[in-house]
Amino acid sequence: MKRLIIFDFDGVIADSEVLSNTVLAECLSEAGVPTTRDDSYRLYMGRRMPEIIAAAEAARGERLPPQFAGDFEARTLARFRSELRVVAGASDYIAEFPQLARCIASSSTPARLALSLDVLGLREVFGSNVFSALEVPRGKPHPDIFLHAAQMMGCDPEACLVIEDSAGGVQAALAARMTVIGLLAASHIRDGHGDTLKQAGAHVIAKDFAEVGAITRRVFGL
Repeated sequence: MKRLIIFDFDGVIADSEVLSNTVLAECLSEAGVPTTRDDSYRLYMGRRMPEIIAAAEAARGERLPPQFAGDFEARTLARFRSELRVVAGASDYIAEFPQLARCIASSSTPARLALSLDVLGLREVFGSNVFSALEVPRGKPHPDIFLHAAQMMGCDPEACLVIEDSAGGVQAALAARMTVIGLLAASHIRDGHGDTLKQAGAHVIAKDFAEVGAITRRVFGL
């Protein structure tokens, strides 16, 4: 049976959540929705842009400016070009399991994923095996993106190992009938986040990619 590692992207491969949530908080505050970075983590992290806009408009009581999504994307990508880094240990982990299929399943836009992979030097590592939740009807915590990724990769959901850093992503992986590791390696992780991921249903929590490697060997019998 084909075995597949499915990576979430932001906060798993790209140490991007501090950058993107800082920009999102700035943009929302400027648009009349006072938001701190911690607010952004709590309310919007792991969600697709249409869902973020809908939630922010509900809080604001009126529509955001029509250019909001485009401005946020442009400012985020500019920040990524100069400041984005890979999550510690991610590159070594990827290289450790060449015998396993791998892909990315992310809530980010295709443009943001492409630029980020270029900045991190990982485009060739994943090739075309990069899937955005904008390709499916529903975002996380629904299972659509993970089921889509498994189908595109020709792998049964039960043979997939998902690495996630958000509660919504964990719930999505569980709904897709996949094994899910809750990862605490990125710089945005706060005390208590492991408990949040456990409560969401993560099968196991890993503080870093060394632990993810040990779990992967155990899950796949390597």
